Amino acid sequence: MSLRVIATIPIKPESVEAARAALQTLVAATRQEDGCLVYDLFESGAAAGTFVTVEEWTDQAALDAHMKAPHIAEAFTVLGGALAGDVAIHPLVAVDA
Repeated sequence: MSLRVIATIPIKPESVEAARAALQTLVAATRQEDGCLVYDLFESGAAAGTFVTVEEWTDQAALDAHMKAPHIAEAFTVLGGALAGDVAIHPLVAVDA
């Protein structure tokens, strides 16, 4: 069973454009990773300046490798001063209906 993850990334208003560009670069690199099934980037329509990634990985090992990838470090170098709060990473657990 694959692993699904949602991450929210709040950005200061004056840094939204630079953050958007850095995140788009991150998305392109991440989609090339082994174990990445889905990696989509959205901007919240309800919370301006909040970006959301919707991810699906083959397993926890693939997600762990992603978190150690050079393009993650590069993105956080750019985003570091632009963050308006903590990045929240939410691994999802299915709720059976």
